[in-house]
Amino acid sequence: SLPIVSNRFIAYLEKDYQLIEVAEIENVDAIVVLSGMIRVIGDEENLKYEFTDSVDRFFAGLDLFNNNKSPILILTRGKMPWSVGIAEGEYLKELAIKYGVSEENIILTDEVQNTDQEAKAIKEILTEDAKIILVTSAFHMPRAEKVFKAANINLIPYPVDFQNSKSKTTMMDFIPSAGSLFDTSHFVREMIGRLYYNLKY
Repeated sequence: SLPIVSNRFIAYLEKDYQLIEVAEIENVDAIVVLSGMIRVIGDEENLKYEFTDSVDRFFAGLDLFNNNKSPILILTRGKMPWSVGIAEGEYLKELAIKYGVSEENIILTDEVQNTDQEAKAIKEILTEDAKIILVTSAFHMPRAEKVFKAANINLIPYPVDFQNSKSKTTMMDFIPSAGSLFDTSHFVREMIGRLYYNLKY
């Protein structure tokens, strides 16, 4: 729960990636934005969709699209069995249209529950020689890139949502916080996921 500890955990997850300027990215066949940025609150009669810290994924996808890196934006329909409301990709599609993306330029996958299913669903959409820009959080990119390459998908990783703090260490870093506890639990979950896919692939 100490920021000085949790920040090092996050730094480890993100260590293989750096911010990439949009101008440095080549044009591809499709931009793929992975799910994992929406929280549904309320009851079934009054559901609300809120962004989590990973919302950079969505806006990075829009930025790439608006900079003509691809005419196709693929959103994954992430939804867990116990989730209520529509799948994440469906909500994001509506939002992308409001931001000016034509419906004909958006493709949704089948419903998926994890990164492995996302990769397989994307593979079904793409042509054999297609190349994509893969957009996800920096902490998630190592696992996502491994799984997508295992599915024989040609990709350019585009990591966003960097959470490692670069600020100087202060006394506040030694005071427990709920945010740091969340980051630490996030680290544990991500490492378990990486271990699972390392064994699988």
